[in-house]
Amino acid sequence: SHIYKKNHDVTKTWKGKTEQLLRVDDHDFTMRPAFGGPAIPVGVDVQVESLDSISEVDMDFTMTLYLRHYWKDERLSFPSTTNKSMTFDGRLVKKIWVPDVFFVHSKRSFIHDTTTDNIMLRVFPDGHVLYSMRITVTAMCNMDFSHFPLDSQTCSLELESYAYTDEDLMLYWKNGNESLKTDEKISLSQFLIQKFHTTSRLAFYSSTGWYNRLYINFTLRRHIFFFLLQTYFPATLMVMLSWVSFWIDHRAVPARVSLGITTVLTMSTIITGVNASMPRVSYIKAVDIYLWVSFVFVFLSVLEYAAVNYLTTVQERKERKLRERFPCACGITHSKTMMLDGNYSESDANSLAGYTRNQMVSEEEKQEKMVVHLTMSNESNSSRNRGLKGHVGLRIIQNTHAIDKYSRLIFPGTYIFFNLIYWSVFS
Repeated sequence: SHIYKKNHDVTKTWKGKTEQLLRVDDHDFTMRPAFGGPAIPVGVDVQVESLDSISEVDMDFTMTLYLRHYWKDERLSFPSTTNKSMTFDGRLVKKIWVPDVFFVHSKRSFIHDTTTDNIMLRVFPDGHVLYSMRITVTAMCNMDFSHFPLDSQTCSLELESYAYTDEDLMLYWKNGNESLKTDEKISLSQFLIQKFHTTSRLAFYSSTGWYNRLYINFTLRRHIFFFLLQTYFPATLMVMLSWVSFWIDHRAVPARVSLGITTVLTMSTIITGVNASMPRVSYIKAVDIYLWVSFVFVFLSVLEYAAVNYLTTVQERKERKLRERFPCACGITHSKTMMLDGNYSESDANSLAGYTRNQMVSEEEKQEKMVVHLTMSNESNSSRNRGLKGHVGLRIIQNTHAIDKYSRLIFPGTYIFFNLIYWSVFS
């Protein structure tokens, strides 16, 4: 039969064995190691577990990470034949000296405590110490939205000793850029994480002196597809919808006015929705340029119809005054006069000139019947048929104002040119 040796449990035979082995009670751990001597070097490395959120409104980010410190405290050295380290939880941390590192520009932070405090302390026989904890921190990030939503943001998480200047404590990245590790599964809904990197430099405070500061820098590139679907495409479609009014008869006032007002209100809703989810910055963003230019195009299409309607009214008023000034032509409206001038021979016009005034007045009361009679009575004549086709073309030209014809080319051409410049500058 096999004989199993039972490991000897030192905690049962010597109460307080750990503390006696580390000689915690024999030293004053309120003082840093090698007090009065050169600055104690404290190496730092970080493993980023998750980048939880980026808030444009609050201009901050939330990150969960494992923060580890490395230093040597000879007061914690202990004899060991196996040269193995000893590992402790957060209860021993309160009895020894640990670096007082804090997060600069931090808004909120906490050490995870489920199921117990997520703190680990590992002590080696020669006095080297590894101090690790799991922290979630929300820190400020100064963002520039001048290119939003075609922007990239660079944020930094800054670490620094609160009490010890560079003469007492020297913070440094333990392995340079290799000191920063990230989880490959880190992803954000609106951003693409381009890179993480580390830097360090001195920070000066006028009252206390110089401090070593470590930076965790990361660059984020915003995904544009969401904003294309929710902002750019609807705005472009509203601008294109406003151009439909150029093909509607200028006499259809309700149709053109309602179309213009609808597109203007829709653009206002899009602009309000975008600005509601953004901080109230005092400079112009890229999306503001696109939306407000689109709004101007929609608004100009409404003004275009106002100009068309006004000029048409002025023209009709002048024609009415001309008909009142020359009563010989008052029996036939302007459109019918133009039809006769453009479609009938001089002999036909002279034959109508023999009408008496009473006859002309009676014809005025039945204008539509006269047009039908004149048209049907000349179907057998080929020249009269050509005149009828000219009459139809003339009516189409009369129903389309010259401003509408130019607007059909100027508005789309200008908007396409604006888009080419916009996307070439901001993309």
